[in-house]
Amino acid sequence: MKVLVTGGAGYIGSITVERLIAHGASVVVFDNLYQGHEAAVHPDATFVCGDLADRAAIDDTLARHRPDGIMHFASYTLVGESWEKPFMYLRDNIVNGLNLLESAVEHGVRRFILSSTANLFDDPESVPIHETERIVPGSPYGESKNIMERYLYWLDRVYGFRYACLRYFNACGATEQRGEHHDPETHLIPLVLQVALGQRDKITIFGDDYNTPDGTCVRDYIHVHDLAEAHILALGAVDGGSRKYNLGNGRGFSVQEVIDTARQVTGHPIPSVIGPRRPGDPDILIAGSDAIVRDLGWRRQYPDLRQIVEMAWKWHQAHPNGYPY
Repeated sequence: MKVLVTGGAGYIGSITVERLIAHGASVVVFDNLYQGHEAAVHPDATFVCGDLADRAAIDDTLARHRPDGIMHFASYTLVGESWEKPFMYLRDNIVNGLNLLESAVEHGVRRFILSSTANLFDDPESVPIHETERIVPGSPYGESKNIMERYLYWLDRVYGFRYACLRYFNACGATEQRGEHHDPETHLIPLVLQVALGQRDKITIFGDDYNTPDGTCVRDYIHVHDLAEAHILALGAVDGGSRKYNLGNGRGFSVQEVIDTARQVTGHPIPSVIGPRRPGDPDILIAGSDAIVRDLGWRRQYPDLRQIVEMAWKWHQAHPNGYPY
């Protein structure tokens, strides 16, 4: 199978490319390198530096490479930034996504995997959060993914365009060759590890008075390798019908647990301070992933928090400055 991966130079995209190639797929990466890194692209993948705003570039790539399916990771993804720049998220994520979808339909591609988000569920009525949970997007970013999911629904109805929307929670961890490198960094585990590397003097915990056992927020941390495998399973299944899955670890870990685990793994004291709560942070967010386990036999290979942190730490030690630009 040949797969086009948009955003395949980014964190989750590049590791999914790695796993696709390990499974014997032929991969074409389409990325504008806004947040991705060419050094993260697997050497056996074909790399196309292009922007989804450029419809001609998409058409040329699909006509030239004729993929059997598309995995779409490329988008702006920072929840906080989407509050500051809502037009960029609500316009670019949606318009660029539509460019890709329209071109896919015109070039006969009928398998599509959308990298969606847990930010669809800003105010869940129950925990763990299953696919039947009502959708209340938590930001313009979350809304942009919600709109993309709705477009896919209609393309399936009109064209038989088969898709899977994968809504995942906190992606984390690393493989031996690829890890997490954002600028700026906003995710907890790499931020904590930057303290251990001496790149930050402390980590800030945003609130310690939540309704959780230790007072800090509980979140679902899912290893990026396991996310990648879920994408591959979903791509193989969409011919049997479109679907939506929530992807998570199966249990949550508090901010304090993550910091304590990083202290144990790194041997560094990792100083922390308590800051004010961030607006809109719920006490607990945990994914209910029973559906993909039942339907596709998905198995989490790295559910242990210590193992997740150890693998991330090993990569960050080997790449203290991230990928070369």
